Amino acid sequence: MSRAPDAISLAKRVVRPQRVVPKAELPAVEPITFQDLAPQDARAFNATIPFSTAPNPAARPFAIFGDEANRARAVDCLAAAVLFEAGDDATGERAVAQVVLNRVRHPAFPNSVCAVVFQGAERRTGCQFTFTCDGAIMRAVRPEVWERARAIARAALTGTVDKRVGHATHYHTDWVVPYWSSSLDKITEVHTHLFFRWSGWWGTPAAFRSLYTGAEPIVPQLARLSEAHRSGAEAVKPPSPEQFSEIAPTVEATVLPLVVEQDKDTFVVTLDERASPDSFLALAIETCGKRIFCKFMAWSSREGTPATLPITPVQQRAMSFSYLRDRAFNFERARWNCAEFKRSEQTQCMT
Repeated sequence: MSRAPDAISLAKRVVRPQRVVPKAELPAVEPITFQDLAPQDARAFNATIPFSTAPNPAARPFAIFGDEANRARAVDCLAAAVLFEAGDDATGERAVAQVVLNRVRHPAFPNSVCAVVFQGAERRTGCQFTFTCDGAIMRAVRPEVWERARAIARAALTGTVDKRVGHATHYHTDWVVPYWSSSLDKITEVHTHLFFRWSGWWGTPAAFRSLYTGAEPIVPQLARLSEAHRSGAEAVKPPSPEQFSEIAPTVEATVLPLVVEQDKDTFVVTLDERASPDSFLALAIETCGKRIFCKFMAWSSREGTPATLPITPVQQRAMSFSYLRDRAFNFERARWNCAEFKRSEQTQCMT
């Protein structure tokens, strides 16, 4: 018969920072790193951390402002966070939305919605929300699920408050143990997620004094889901597959050695060195076939082609060609690495 994990031995294996940051010092926002524990041991350890008995007041209602474009970008950044962090679960999505808006108001974090959600996304291990740097953002999303996430985001941005999570700025699932978790106050749980606020003054309502700017950056990673995050060129209705085929050479002239098929909708390939750059698009379209969602990423050298996902920032910069399709959102885009292949139009170049 199996024996339950010993709480004392587990505690000895966990790093437990206990310092409470004083009011005169801004708390550091640490990258997400986890203790080396199996899921069952993580759950056992998390169960030993008591919930705070201090009051858990609700956050103030959030009132978004700014022009229509900035408001639209804020909604879609928040929608992406709630959907990819909580899944197709309205209860969990509302809790995540509250944490994001709590961060917007806290001086330790950026003061726009998109900047909070995508903080650290340019680094493979530095992101604050894992979906922004582990490739999850490229998963196929049903339109009705996306629209519900957007509705929850709009409600949170216009005054709806999730009182359960109070002023929580951190959370994690119960099967992992982040290095920061035992130095914060655990205040509530929502399904399998545990929610935390900073200990001491930085977790009190008075600390949440930053002002929202009303200015939201365009996030290229959201372009396939959000019109608000497409550049002027990308906001134009994309050509149909038939139009793509008209401008691309036939696939027969080029050999495409397929290195990795990560799943049925994602392809990582090495391009034939004899291939013309003008043929890459036709290759991508033929490889993707009739898929509604397809991601095709290609490199010129076999040595530079990633063997696994997610790709690192260095591998991303070395990518030669990419093609992304999501017909559920009427989105289709091809990009070349213009440092490697000159194109007649700048809009065809990777940024």
